[in-house]
Amino acid sequence: MNFERLPFATIDHLRPITQGHQEVIFCQGKTPGQVVAIAERLEATGGAGGGRGAGGGSFLATRVEAAHAAALAARFPRAEVNELGRTVYLPPEPEPAATGRGTVLVCTAGTSDLPVAEEAAVTARAFKNRVERLTDVGVAGIHRLLTQTDVLRSASVIIVVAGMEGALPSVVGGLVKVPVIAVPTSVGYGASFGGLAALLAMLNSCASGVTVVNIDNGFGAAAAASRINHS
Repeated sequence: MNFERLPFATIDHLRPITQGHQEVIFCQGKTPGQVVAIAERLEATGGAGGGRGAGGGSFLATRVEAAHAAALAARFPRAEVNELGRTVYLPPEPEPAATGRGTVLVCTAGTSDLPVAEEAAVTARAFKNRVERLTDVGVAGIHRLLTQTDVLRSASVIIVVAGMEGALPSVVGGLVKVPVIAVPTSVGYGASFGGLAALLAMLNSCASGVTVVNIDNGFGAAAAASRINHS
């Protein structure tokens, strides 16, 4: 069965073939009951776990609010709730080894960027990638980044998450030869315009190999990084 109809959703079970991963639950605007019902169907079909015969199903939920998290945790006791990243991830049991060819490094300019970075990190893991984190290495204290060049250059793909003026992806892009995916965040004072200033700065980066996703879109960055890492 390629899809499954619920009264409020049509679940696409063909995603592992067409996209390389199961459908992800975007919780914003959904009721806790709707989210749990969708999660039950994804878990039952196996999803990213390769089928129930492979050891149990899984699901990933993003943009999770407190009520969603409570409902999912009650229904799925082994689900991993990441309050900072606003995700709930039920890993397959047993969780398979990562299949990406290298490491996806999630790098943040500041601690305030961590919610978006954590969404990216959890998503990249759910999509079967090895994930590492490099936190709080923004340009306000650039020496913090310059001591980590070995970490940067050992990654296969780097996701750089930054608000304010959005300068960090350009700096990282000038230090490495691997793809850099820039994620502007809505962190900043008035003239940051909710992340628009960072978005425009990243789009105008003079460093080659830097691509940009939407404001606060950690999920989209991880999905792109995973495709690169599996290519």
